[in-house]
Amino acid sequence: MNPNERTSALFTDLYEITMARAYLEEGRTGLAVFETFFRRLPKNRGYVVAAGLEDVLDFLEDFHFEPDELEWLAGLGAYPRHFLERLGQLRFDGDVWAVPEGTVVFPYEPIVQIIAPIHVAQLLETYVLNQIHFQSVIATKAARMVDAARGRTLVEFGARRAHGTDAAIKAVRASYLAGFDGTSNVLAARHYGIPPFGTMAHSYVQSHGSEARAFEVFARLFKGTTLLVDTYDTLRAVDEVVALARRMG
Repeated sequence: MNPNERTSALFTDLYEITMARAYLEEGRTGLAVFETFFRRLPKNRGYVVAAGLEDVLDFLEDFHFEPDELEWLAGLGAYPRHFLERLGQLRFDGDVWAVPEGTVVFPYEPIVQIIAPIHVAQLLETYVLNQIHFQSVIATKAARMVDAARGRTLVEFGARRAHGTDAAIKAVRASYLAGFDGTSNVLAARHYGIPPFGTMAHSYVQSHGSEARAFEVFARLFKGTTLLVDTYDTLRAVDEVVALARRMG
């Protein structure tokens, strides 16, 4: 996944394109106002931290259909040439109003408001909801963890459990926005300028004859590192790390 890669205007639901055609065929191209908000919160949740606006703005700034994308749509047999030609000319020239990322928001409070010709605004709905929803969920959970940590260091390590590479990258940004200190994800660290963090893996410990040997080699190579103590026997490993720390001073 390339964080700089353009998101295609085809990242929408088919019915958005179908409705855009209907609007144009009816001659309805006046301004419409679309707002992103949520109606309720899960139990024991008091707020949402807004996130995802930067990606929405990047998408709007470069919103257009490529010729090969229009040809693919033509192959569906549902859209006449005159409509596809109109799609090829579309650019976003509307207005965007939004709360700053990191803002605490509540039910029914608009997070993003888009004002644009209705056939254009309709095409944007899927992407806007996709970005604002996911990143706000992550930012909110991260903010709750920051509150609970009370000043302790928090690092995002979620790439291997994320729903794909794009979600992993966006989760890094959302968690950092909410107060995390860094990430284990090297690509995201480089792309966003976020401090990278690392520890060691169980496989490294397993590759040595003993935990004590693995700890000593790693600690001598990387000063001030973090050692995993739960590969085999956690309490015994803790004792080994304490003994190692005393030997190394």
